[in-house]
Amino acid sequence: MDGKELLLRLKTLSQIEDPKKDIHGLTYAQFPGTHCPLMGAAMAVRGIRGAVMMIVGTDECAYYTKHMTIHSEDWGGLMGRCVSVTIDQHDITFGCAKKVEEAFAELMDEQKPEAVFIVTTCVPEIIGDDFDAVAEAMWEKYGVPAMAVHTEHFKCENHMPGVERTITACFRLMEMQERSGGVNVIGQRMGRFEDTELSRVLKNAGVSILAQLPSGCSVEEIRRAPAAQVNIVVNDIGLPLARKMKQRFGTPYVFFDKFTDPAHIAAAYENLFSFLNLPLPDELPELRRAAEEAARQARDTLHGVTFMYGNTPFRCLECCAYMTSLGMVPQLIQSHGIVEEDAEDVQRILVSSDPYMTQAANISPLQYIYDELHPMLYLGHEYPMRLRKKGIAQVHTDMGGGMLGYEVTPYLLKQLLASLEESREIRKGGMNG
Repeated sequence: MDGKELLLRLKTLSQIEDPKKDIHGLTYAQFPGTHCPLMGAAMAVRGIRGAVMMIVGTDECAYYTKHMTIHSEDWGGLMGRCVSVTIDQHDITFGCAKKVEEAFAELMDEQKPEAVFIVTTCVPEIIGDDFDAVAEAMWEKYGVPAMAVHTEHFKCENHMPGVERTITACFRLMEMQERSGGVNVIGQRMGRFEDTELSRVLKNAGVSILAQLPSGCSVEEIRRAPAAQVNIVVNDIGLPLARKMKQRFGTPYVFFDKFTDPAHIAAAYENLFSFLNLPLPDELPELRRAAEEAARQARDTLHGVTFMYGNTPFRCLECCAYMTSLGMVPQLIQSHGIVEEDAEDVQRILVSSDPYMTQAANISPLQYIYDELHPMLYLGHEYPMRLRKKGIAQVHTDMGGGMLGYEVTPYLLKQLLASLEESREIRKGGMNG
């Protein structure tokens, strides 16, 4: 395989008109991701106390999920909150809705769940049973909230749609409330929100956290979630739910992802405290000055450093735009797509560079691209020794997954500077071989 031929398959950022069509993979076969949306649904339901997950699918899907949940205290063990409806050839031919209804009745006899997520997998989705109607009928018959969550893998690149669809389904549980002045945190994926700078700032300002999806809350807390003064969306997976809540309950939301640029972080804090009708905390200007000072000190060293972007905990194009603003040069960006929230960052990148774009999560053919582009740094998951042999240093950023706020900026800069030093040592031959 030739790296030049692979690059000819790709478009650059300026050439992307339709992200779904124009961001190509490096191979003709599409890599569907290590985990399917069923795993994502399980990750989300795990954090909802009082809720049961009912999987509808083949024995492989049922075994996979039960094996994942059986040893978790959050799930309650073998007889806990994860149950299965295993379908066979007869169900595939004639439909499995009746079997699911019978299983639901059995569940009602054995447990007293506060809510049930009926999670359908690939085969039930292919045969076409209407599980939205089944869930609605079960809710009406038993008076227990039942929501269908569709997790077919043949339409998804990874497990994240499963998380998104599960927390979005929680909208059906919500009821109109009087405003309380607190906040909901929607979309927290890695680490504990309580350990972030943002959480500390809210706590110091006397702001209460009402519900956290998917990182932990009860069915009752979800029901009362519209009491919040504002929703804080910390990842794209929370946007569909936040938009529904804004439309139905009038709850505003602030998009506060793992931004790396202090200017974006400042704007998120300002919007948040504006919606809370509270003054901006006194500690925030100093935190911003510290982040900007760290950037000022790193700028000259990072200027002209070339990099390829893989997967990090940070927001892909926002992070690349910030590094570009420091004088770094993106050569290739792996992305799951471009959405409207990325428009400003796209333009910031194009001011000084026009990197190649490709789909994320397929590092094997990248080996040939390294030989053509010769980046100094690679951000994301890869095999470090394989990168070193090609004169590239890996930037480790996983610890940033548990950060939100100005704390992100100096952490990223520290990792970039450390990896740049390693890259220079590699290129001098000090660490090669």
